[in-house]
Amino acid sequence: MAGSPTPKPARELSVGQVAERAGLAVSAIHFYETKGLISSRRNAGNQRRFKREVLRRLAVIKVAQRAGVSLEVIRQALAALPERRTPTAEDWRRLSEGWKRDLDARIERLTRLRDDLSACIGCGCLSIEHCPLRNPEDELAARGPGPRLLEPNAEPDAEDREHS
Repeated sequence: MAGSPTPKPARELSVGQVAERAGLAVSAIHFYETKGLISSRRNAGNQRRFKREVLRRLAVIKVAQRAGVSLEVIRQALAALPERRTPTAEDWRRLSEGWKRDLDARIERLTRLRDDLSACIGCGCLSIEHCPLRNPEDELAARGPGPRLLEPNAEPDAEDREHS
């Protein structure tokens, strides 16, 4: 109808509306709520109602997850915001800066793994006792079991770097 006023968007959204707008399943909305990432209130009919700002929180959660940030780390970051408010652009800058360091370390480990896939990767597996390139005389065995050079906190020593 020409001249009809445009209806104002609802101040609160149902779980179905949130799911549709966020591009998520309703079960994902419930899951995020149980994990403390988002919150809702119950109306008189005991139905969940979400503030519209939840859409921005969900966008932050989705982007952070795509970057490989764990839900626990996301939850801690969002919980640290004053009054559990919706993240602002400045909040996102600060949060993402902290996450970039973790991503850089993960990228470095994955790059090492990728580059070493076609050669011996110093895995320390029981089938290889001696690797002339990465593990001469099985020196990595002294550091413990498993893929010693691929452990998240493993720093190759000078000799390891020479063979890389």
